[in-house]
Amino acid sequence: MELEKKIQADNDKNSLDAKFLKKGVYIALFSGLSYGLYTAFMTMGMATGVWNEWYGPLTTLSSFAIIYVLGSLGSAINDVCSAFWALASGALRGKISDLLRCVNSKPGHMMILAALIGGPIAGTAYVIALQMAGSIVVPISALCPAIGAILARVLYKQKITSRTLLGIGMCLVASFLITSTSLSADAPDTMFLGICIAFIAALGWGFEGCVAGYGTALIDSEIGITIRQVTSGVTNLFIILPLFALLDGNIFNSINLTFLAFTSGTSITWFVLSGLFAFLSFMTWYKGNSMCGAALGMACNSTFAFWGPFCCWIVLGVYGGIKGWSLPPIAWIAALIMILGILIIAINPIELFKKRRSN
Repeated sequence: MELEKKIQADNDKNSLDAKFLKKGVYIALFSGLSYGLYTAFMTMGMATGVWNEWYGPLTTLSSFAIIYVLGSLGSAINDVCSAFWALASGALRGKISDLLRCVNSKPGHMMILAALIGGPIAGTAYVIALQMAGSIVVPISALCPAIGAILARVLYKQKITSRTLLGIGMCLVASFLITSTSLSADAPDTMFLGICIAFIAALGWGFEGCVAGYGTALIDSEIGITIRQVTSGVTNLFIILPLFALLDGNIFNSINLTFLAFTSGTSITWFVLSGLFAFLSFMTWYKGNSMCGAALGMACNSTFAFWGPFCCWIVLGVYGGIKGWSLPPIAWIAALIMILGILIIAINPIELFKKRRSN
């Protein structure tokens, strides 16, 4: 009788563990979709309202300002909107006092460092790359897990297995296939440079993942995300944007552009949406990781290599009627190869298959 009860208890536990893991996978997959929607809505915001005048043929802005100042402005507005969503969520859950306490802790400092790497550097590079090359840069930026594996080897002396090398190799092949599309005759002149800048975003997010992994292991993930988004938004708006404006020759121009962007009713609505989905993407990514494991959660999140171009095509190409947001078949194939490569890096398919059979 006791043996039967023990067997039944073990079966119940395994069933609950399987359901918990499955729910975590769904949440992590939603983070990838959210990231694709954030990308599409932010890009739509930078294609409507006052942005149409800035990018239009009658613009008074310099070439440098169009690429770098506007790119950093778009990143700043998205991160500020995302920070407000994060703060509102924290206030509703009664976590603001915990947030203030965690900011002054060592894990909080690590999250600030991660935010500085992933927001002003990687985030701005991502937006600039999107404007220069379109949604084709999204799979390139999805290289961050592969880069994170390499950085973990350098920083933490973590061993790189043959399976990890295979996954990294697949990601590199996919990147080469995507980059080859910039060599076509009808590719924009800025596409190759945009793809190169996307690698900076992947490098920054890979490094951020290594740093943030320590911070979020010790503090509440939602608090960690709020610290990240607030730090990134403030740094982008008050340091990176004025710095680019100064390099353009007029630091005060950043104030004027920021005011016009925030008061452009058509575009700011899209930024509010992009900020919401940026917040949801990070929040569900961390929550999914905690439920199904960081490796599997990272693999599920990397599906934004597909969802990014797909959502941009739907929102900008189909809904917005903007040309240039469709992708060649080779880019779709490369995105799927990259997702498979990241999956191989994150988890051992044989062990996952054995675990499913045992459940």
